[in-house]
Formats: sequence, C-alpha cells, structure tokens
Amino acid sequence: MSGMDMGGGGKSGKKSLDAALNLVPFIDLMAVTIVFLIMSAVWTQLGRLQVSQSGQSQSESEPPPTQLQPITILITEKDLKITVGGSQLDPLPITRDDKGRIEIEKLIGKLKELKTQQPDQSAITLSTEDAVKYEDLVRLIDSVVQDGTNPLFPSVSVSPASAT
Repeated sequence: MSGMDMGGGGKSGKKSLDAALNLVPFIDLMAVTIVFLIMSAVWTQLGRLQVSQSGQSQSESEPPPTQLQPITILITEKDLKITVGGSQLDPLPITRDDKGRIEIEKLIGKLKELKTQQPDQSAITLSTEDAVKYEDLVRLIDSVVQDGTNPLFPSVSVSPASAT
C-alpha cells in the first residue's frame, strides 16, 4: 500500500465523506421538467384524432350530429333582440310591471318555442348594452335559466354588446 494516496492528510488517513451539494440547480431543473410534462400532457389530449375502422364511413357508423344554432339575446333599454344562428327574430319591446320590473312572459314564450325547435340546445348568450340596469340583467338570467321547475337553458353566458 505504499503507492496509494488515501486523500486525507490528517491523522486518521481517511477522506472526508461530507460534501456540499448545491440544490438550487436541481430544483430549477425539476421545475422546468414538471412544467414541460404538464404542458405536453395537455397537448397529447388535444391532438387526438377520431379514427374509425377501415371500410366504414362515418355515415354508416353513426348519423352526423345535428348542428345546434347558437341563441343570443341582445338586451337594450327598449327591446330584446333574439338571434338564432345568423337570423334575427322580431324584437320584443320591453314592458315593465307596476313595480318597475321587466315583464318576461313574452320572452319565456319565445324561448320555449326555440327550445322545442332545438331540444338539445342548453346554452344561451345574453349581450347587454351599457345602459341596461343590473337588476334587469339578473331578472332575465333567472328567467332564462329556470322557468318554474324546468330549466330552459341551464348554461348562460353574459357578454357586452359589440359596438357596430
């Protein structure tokens, strides 16, 4: 053993086993790796393709889904303008009861008619102008979401009226 260097110059002749580890680069690397894995998992879910067996077309395997027309109600100070798909229906003038609340019976009747035409439609968009009172908007949302015990359109989104 005369030719071997044991590394320690101290009395015991052994090398120290304590080592200082810098953990900051390791933590940075792990954080970047986790972010990369999370983002790639999302992209793999979005990148899936619909594949059917060879020899079968989509029309043979299942009927094409019916296209639901989006329903939008533009709320102004004077009337309610209902748009289904790209066509606009006749505007409903806003009338108020003796307490100053919007009367919604005509609107509910029109929405029930639209629901019978598109029974699978569950979403509706309410577009409001800036001058519409908040209490009127809340009343319209409540009436659209739930008519008694039967919800007409359970999914309601609210957006500002676009400037045209």
